[in-house]
Parts: sequence; C-alpha cells; structure tokens
Amino acid sequence: MSQLTEQYKKFIAILLEKRDKLLIIKINNPQKKNSMTRDAYIEIAQVLRLAGEDDSVAVVAITGTGDYFTSGNDLSLTNAMDRDYDEVLQETDRVLKSLISAYYEFPKVLVAVVNGPCIGIGMTTAALCDIIYCTDTTYFLAPFTKLGLCAEGCSSYTFPRLLGKSKSIEVLLLNQKLTAEEALRLNFVADVVKPNELETKIWPKVMEITRLPMGSLMAGKLLLRRACHSDLEKAMNNECEELQKRFRSEEFFNAIAEFSQRKSKL
Repeated sequence: MSQLTEQYKKFIAILLEKRDKLLIIKINNPQKKNSMTRDAYIEIAQVLRLAGEDDSVAVVAITGTGDYFTSGNDLSLTNAMDRDYDEVLQETDRVLKSLISAYYEFPKVLVAVVNGPCIGIGMTTAALCDIIYCTDTTYFLAPFTKLGLCAEGCSSYTFPRLLGKSKSIEVLLLNQKLTAEEALRLNFVADVVKPNELETKIWPKVMEITRLPMGSLMAGKLLLRRACHSDLEKAMNNECEELQKRFRSEEFFNAIAEFSQRKSKL
C-alpha cells in the first residue's frame, strides 16, 4: 500500500485498513451517523483511483464505522451560503462526478459491506459496487424527492435494472425504505447476516475473493461493465444536470429550511 501510504497519510473522513490484498475503506463520521462530507467524497474517490493501480490491492471493500453505513449527504455541504452559491454548486458538481465515476471506473472487485442503515448517496454508490452484503439491521433509503432533489449516483440507470420498474419508482420517487429482507429477495444484495456475524461470515468471504487470480477477475469485470459504461456516464451527467436545477429550486430551499428547523429543536 505504498502509494496510499505515501500520498494520503492523514485522512479526515475515512479510515483505511489493509488485510493482505484486501483494502477496506471505512466511512468515519460516527457522531453524525457517518454522513458524507465533501472530504469523504474526495478521499474515497482518491483512494479508489490509487487502489485501481496498486498491485498490492486485489479487492476494495467499503463499510462504515459504528452502527450506520452512512446517513447520506451532510446537508451542511449544500448550505454554504457564506460563499457564492454558483461557485458552491459548480464545486459540488465536480466533486460528485469525481466520486461517482471513481466507482463505475474501478477496474477491480468492489464490495459494499453495509453494516447498518444506508441512505442517499450510500445507497446509490452501493448499487455501483460489484457485490453488496448487509446486516439485518440495514435498510436502504433514497429520500431525494423529500429533499426537493432527484436521482443521483447513476440510480436512474441502476435501480430499474436491479429492482425493477415499480420498486425503483417506489424507492427513488416515493421515498420508500427497502428492508434488508426485501433487498435480498430482489437480489439487490447477495447475503444478509446479523451484525455480529460480519467478522465470521462476510469478511472471510470477501478475503476469499482476494485469493482468486486478479487478472482473471479484472478481465471478467471489464466484460461485464464494458457494455454499460457509456450508459452509466450518460446517467451521471443527466442526473447532475438536473441536480443543478434542483439545487436552485424553491422546493429544495424549503426542504433545507425544514431540516434545519427540526435539527435546531433536537
């Protein structure tokens, strides 16, 4: 892990753990239920790109610290009103595209080990991983319309193909939760275990992947993803274009105001 060690010795929003040829990225903001900050976006994208070129890494797994995988976006990201708003939105667009493309361009096996509730950007990026494992305490939620926003993370492309048309509309437009049991039944996840079984059942399974020939795994993934790469890129660009409009909408500002008001009463 020399490249990773040399270039990124100090992380703000994530932790890294190396187990032989497995690199584990841990979202590390437990005080805010692992909400995703700008730093988390940037650091995860950087690590994925470095790990893709690092011969000592065969598999990358993404998980969360504590009881949550992630509670979604840190909404303070979009409430930076002390700066020029257009400038904030341009930066948000750039950082989001960098993160999403780092997921769908990653050339090796990418696993999401979802240790608890998985909300917003957590759910959409998990759908870009090759395999998802989760605990029975997990639920998946994409509350975009409740926030006056729209689909992101290529979910307008991935969700209908993974969940089917009706269920993807319930999740993406109607803010309905997807339980761990539903996710398994719909093949959104590969396995569901109890939280205390992650170390005994899931991590050994992920380690087994690292023992397979890396070149063969990468060739297989290239074949599987080659056909949809341009579709993912197109979905990302379309979603980001619409998000820029939504971030300027009255519905979004009202949703953020309501969120801030609820938060102040806690």
